[in-house]
Amino acid sequence: MKKSFRILSLVLLSGITLYSCNQPAATEATSEVQETGVSIGNLKVAYVSTDSVINKYEYFMLKSEEITEKGKRFEGELQSRAQGFEQEVANFQQSANNMTQNQALAKQEELVKKEQNLMTYRNNIMQELSADEANLYNDVYEKIQAYMDGFAKDNGYSMILSKTRGGAVWYADDAIDVTEAVIKGLNEEYNATSSDSIK
Repeated sequence: MKKSFRILSLVLLSGITLYSCNQPAATEATSEVQETGVSIGNLKVAYVSTDSVINKYEYFMLKSEEITEKGKRFEGELQSRAQGFEQEVANFQQSANNMTQNQALAKQEELVKKEQNLMTYRNNIMQELSADEANLYNDVYEKIQAYMDGFAKDNGYSMILSKTRGGAVWYADDAIDVTEAVIKGLNEEYNATSSDSIK
């Protein structure tokens, strides 16, 4: 998902460069700083620090905490099962001399199956948590995208770029940074819908 945002940012940045280069020399576009955003001809551009928007989005913080708590519960359950298994192995090692060969082989097979089940359980937990995290990011990106569409229209922006570490935008003037306004608006929208659902 981050890769697609980087590609989109690169395409949009290229579009700005091409737009600027194709202007006749006599009518060179003048850039003027406004409240937030810069006008290049008729193009009003801004950017957001994507990581900040996501990490300060209250919906993301809440859901991320829920996934973390779920992971802790799973980890506790896994440790409990692993300790039980280790104890069973230790008991077998102590009592193996008192067993017949068939009893010892049967117990070994049982322990191998339990170990496999434990590994399967661990892998399932990891897959579930990974899927939860991927679903959360998809959900968050969709919510942010929907909000950004409205934010851009309401504020007259032709383009809002995504600035991320290692992304296509290496530098942008703070005058066109609308990150805090977007975070504030997203959280207000989320809190409004959260309180509506409680009623």
